[in-house]
Amino acid sequence: MKYFYYPGCSLEGTAKEYHISTTSLMKALGAELVEIDNWNCCGASAAESVSDLLSYVLPARNLAIAEKMSAETIETGEALDILVPCSACYLNLKKVTEEIKTNSQLFDTINTVLKEDNLEFNNKLQVRHLLDVLVNDVDIDFFKTKVKHFFENFSVAPYYGCQCLRPYHVFDNPEKPKSMEPLILATGATIHAWEMAGKCCGASHMSTKPEVGQTLVGNILKSARGADMILTVCPMCQMNLEAFQRKIGKANNELFNMTILYLPQFMGMAMGLPEKDIRLDLNLSITKQFKAKYFNICSNRNLGATTKPETLMTASA
Repeated sequence: MKYFYYPGCSLEGTAKEYHISTTSLMKALGAELVEIDNWNCCGASAAESVSDLLSYVLPARNLAIAEKMSAETIETGEALDILVPCSACYLNLKKVTEEIKTNSQLFDTINTVLKEDNLEFNNKLQVRHLLDVLVNDVDIDFFKTKVKHFFENFSVAPYYGCQCLRPYHVFDNPEKPKSMEPLILATGATIHAWEMAGKCCGASHMSTKPEVGQTLVGNILKSARGADMILTVCPMCQMNLEAFQRKIGKANNELFNMTILYLPQFMGMAMGLPEKDIRLDLNLSITKQFKAKYFNICSNRNLGATTKPETLMTASA
């Protein structure tokens, strides 16, 4: 397995643990990631409010660079897909590839702009979310052979959010998503029964309309009660769920104390990857109860815990 890799801005900033755990996990699973040269911001949610064209040109430039890199290695016969961990980045890159299929004028305009950078976009490569790759390209039986620490007696709430599922129904049902479940079950964990897996976390409304964002996140956290952790595949979802638990709890006279992990961190923990490869110390919400329970399963297997509980730093525990 080999892919072009687009990390995006968040994974080099507030979501470094997502980047590190993703690259470490893919390497451990035998995949090679080739980072796109000189990539730029995809535009996130801000570009469209400034310029509709800019919101297409920014992601298109990254795609054009990947195509150029692919052309330079065409003799190997490789036509690599583009793996994108961030759901917002995935959505923006995917939007370009879909929109130009029926909008030739936009296609021409994008290339007119890219010509200034000696680039040309031809829409030849597939844009894929990390979850899509993990579910459809990784042999689940192979992953099972890599599991060292089994999460028996752990209940996991898989949280997908909006942007990796909507509006493009590529690898899962946005109303009843299930794609994470085989990966979770392979670790011995159980699936927390809930209806919030594909609900919106409020995204940037947490800053612009906090009363809306806090209500949405509060509903998700309430529904996750009883689970040992929530797993995410989106930096925005991760930040909203882990960073505002105290504030939301205080506003509603409730206590929220929930462990929030990225999916590749969880898979890496199950595979026994060292702490430097999953960086749990960068997470904002890992509870003392979770740390103790995780250390216990490692110790009981006589495999040696990869991370001692006291080294799993958290702002909310």
